[in-house]
Amino acid sequence: MKKIIVLFSLILSFAACKKEDKCTFTESGLNAPASEITYLSETLAANNIAATQHPSGVFYFISAPGSGSSPSVCSNITVKYTGSIFPSGRVFDQTPAGSPGVSFTLGQLIVGWQKVLPLLKPGGKMTMYVPPTLGYGSSANAAIPAYSYLKFEIELVSIQ
Repeated sequence: MKKIIVLFSLILSFAACKKEDKCTFTESGLNAPASEITYLSETLAANNIAATQHPSGVFYFISAPGSGSSPSVCSNITVKYTGSIFPSGRVFDQTPAGSPGVSFTLGQLIVGWQKVLPLLKPGGKMTMYVPPTLGYGSSANAAIPAYSYLKFEIELVSIQ
C-alpha cells in the first residue's frame, strides 16, 4: 500500500509540473460603428469589389480557405501579407519578397485581424477591408494616417 501511495504522489508531482498555457489574450467585443461600416460598404460597391461583411464590420473575401485548424487569439501564426490604405492603394507594410512569412501571436494584432483571420486555415488566402475602429483608430504614424481604412491581402502560412 505504501508503494502505491508513493507512486501516486510521484504521478501527481509530475502532473503538477506540466507546463500551463499562459495566454492572456481574450476575444474582443469591439465592433465598428455604423458610419464606418456604411462608408466601407459604399466604397467597396463604388469600386466593384465583392466582399462579405463580418458582424464586427470588417469586410473580407476568401480566395482559398486552406485546411486544418483555425487559429484563435492565442495562436502563434505565420503569415505573408500586404497592408495598404484603402481605397488609395498606398502600401504601408508587406512581407519581404521571398520571405517564408512573419510570425505573430494573433492577439497582438489589430482587432480586425483577430476577428476575421480565424475564418482561414493554414494555406488559406483572403483580402480584408478594415474600418478605422478595428484597425489603428486615432493612432497615426509616418506610414498610416489616423482613422485610415485598411486593406490587407493575407496568406495564413501556418499555425504553431
